[in-house]
Amino acid sequence: EITTRLVGSEMCIRDRSIGELIRLRLKEDGHSVSWFARKLSCTRANAYKIFKKDNLDILLLLRISQILNHDFFSYFSEELEE
Repeated sequence: EITTRLVGSEMCIRDRSIGELIRLRLKEDGHSVSWFARKLSCTRANAYKIFKKDNLDILLLLRISQILNHDFFSYFSEELEE
């Protein structure tokens, strides 16, 4: 189970950034970075930049959640419930 906690001003999910969680999900699903970039209509370089992010625009996170068929918002909702 992935848990969330606040570290400074950043939300860390089991010490992983949201970008890292996206990268891990992409890997688990067996998709390439090129596939992901095409789905997002961006370059591979920009996809790699997303993987390094500690936070993302809400609309971008929504698009990524739809593309990867995974609710990344749930990690943050869990933090609110605690």
